[in-house]
Amino acid sequence: MTTTSSFYRLLTRLREPVDSAWLAAFRVLFGLTLAVSIGRFIWNGWIDTFYVRPTFRFSYFGFEWLTPLSDEGFHLLFWVLGALAVAVALGFLFRLTALLFALGFAYLQLLDVGTYLNHYYLAALLSFLLWLSPAHRTWSLDRCLFRMRSPEKVRALWLYLFRFQLAVVYTFAGLAKATPDWLWHAQPLGIWISSHTDLFLVGPFFRLPFAAHVMSWAGFLFDMSIAWLLLVPRLRPFAYPVLLFFHSMTSVLFPIGMFPVIMTLGALVFFSPSWPRRLLGILGARLASDPNPATNAEGTLGFSRLDRLGLMAAASYCVLQLAMPLRYLAYGGNVLWHEQGMRFSWRVMVREKNGSVTFVVREPRTGKIWHVSARRYLNPVQEREMSTQPDLILQLAHRIRDDYRALTNSPVEVRAEALVSLNGRRIHALIDPNVDLATVQDSLLPARFILPSPVEAPPHLKRI
Repeated sequence: MTTTSSFYRLLTRLREPVDSAWLAAFRVLFGLTLAVSIGRFIWNGWIDTFYVRPTFRFSYFGFEWLTPLSDEGFHLLFWVLGALAVAVALGFLFRLTALLFALGFAYLQLLDVGTYLNHYYLAALLSFLLWLSPAHRTWSLDRCLFRMRSPEKVRALWLYLFRFQLAVVYTFAGLAKATPDWLWHAQPLGIWISSHTDLFLVGPFFRLPFAAHVMSWAGFLFDMSIAWLLLVPRLRPFAYPVLLFFHSMTSVLFPIGMFPVIMTLGALVFFSPSWPRRLLGILGARLASDPNPATNAEGTLGFSRLDRLGLMAAASYCVLQLAMPLRYLAYGGNVLWHEQGMRFSWRVMVREKNGSVTFVVREPRTGKIWHVSARRYLNPVQEREMSTQPDLILQLAHRIRDDYRALTNSPVEVRAEALVSLNGRRIHALIDPNVDLATVQDSLLPARFILPSPVEAPPHLKRI
């Protein structure tokens, strides 16, 4: 079989129409999940904690131009995002509400590096994918209000694209665990479960000397295989309960927010496109029937020139999603230590990192020295994030430089005494204390002010 014929077979497969019920169900479940997530921020007062009270924010490289809203503006934005998430779930003015939600949610994530979480990044990606998709073709208010007659079918391309995105998350999360720390030393899992030995039923298991190793290998094998097992129809009835159990346990043991919920609901895209209709049929709902089962690929779902551009965009998106987690290879060393290439790479729960930083400011003209605590600028959450991430240390060093330059009316030097422990190791210096951070510019190039990672193995914890 030639490469050309294989390519055309792929195009034919991608243009095949499939029931859009799966996409409608994803729209509803994802919209409601994000509405609950936004509601948690409002209910728990996290808007003030993470967005209103901080007087200093860490910027993403290239997004320094983003500016924060007023106190009232942040509160209003969260209420609006909550309403937009519900509108997305209902399929009301879908193209507009989905775009506004995606933009507003992305703004919140890009405003401060200190608030980065993997599931926020995933939610932002899925928000934009959902906006681009024809997710309002089935079971939406738009279909009722505007009497839409478009077939309740979508190209298989959309199904494969969402499956690809979820598979990337799981697979790279598994690859990130293929390290001596995780598989051989069972760290940082050994540290974490040692604080849960009093839990009902599972607590006694956590006390066993091999418990951390069993769980580490189980987590690795789960992440590496679950997406591919779900792709096999005969294995889905067995794989999905395993997925439910895995994410239920992680939500109980670890404070990882909505991530287990997003992944549990998102994994439903691996099922047959018509699974929601079948479920509704079991429940006896009228929406179970497919109103246009005879739509074929040669009709309204054929590829136009614009569609070919869309296919190229989808391919580019897939390449980007594969490249982002692999960019750490360009930096060498231990990415868990130097953090270059750490974000946007699906390295979920692979490090326990603690540190402390003191900034030393020196005025060369007089030789006067100040020792500056990060607490003067950051709240406890921000300080914890900053103390182990070199680029954030550099950003705060620049702020301190500017403040003391204004105070002394002369140039100053800023150095950092940063001590960090990774996965239970002894503390080591993270930043070269001889480098004047006031003169270092942030970039995408390897950072020379970061010291090499410690080479000793993490300790094995003795179980109680």
